[in-house]
Amino acid sequence: MASFTELEVWKQSRKIRNYISRLTKTFPVEEKFRLSDQVIRSSRSIGNNIAEGHGRYHYQDNIRFCIMARGSLSETLDHLLIALDENIISEGTLKDFQTEYDSCLRLLNGYIQYLKKKKVDELT
Repeated sequence: MASFTELEVWKQSRKIRNYISRLTKTFPVEEKFRLSDQVIRSSRSIGNNIAEGHGRYHYQDNIRFCIMARGSLSETLDHLLIALDENIISEGTLKDFQTEYDSCLRLLNGYIQYLKKKKVDELT
């Protein structure tokens, strides 16, 4: 694969990043430098880590960055749970995000397994 932009997992992370970008525009102004900033950063980190790992050209480095991307994905979900608890978003909004989260998590886990297999295959 020539570019990380061809990866389905990166495409899904981009979808999440854009979703969060639109969503945070509806957050109260007092959350701009608190929750909004945090959830924007964590959502951007998902795709950033996938891209950086892809650019390393070593399976183990790529795996490590994908694991960090998975952590950022979970962090993004936690921020939206906070938003729900603070009555900033609705249950429906969280449910919509959960669908995108689940898809990205499946893709990330699958990509990590693929990379682990390629790493083993390279050694044999």
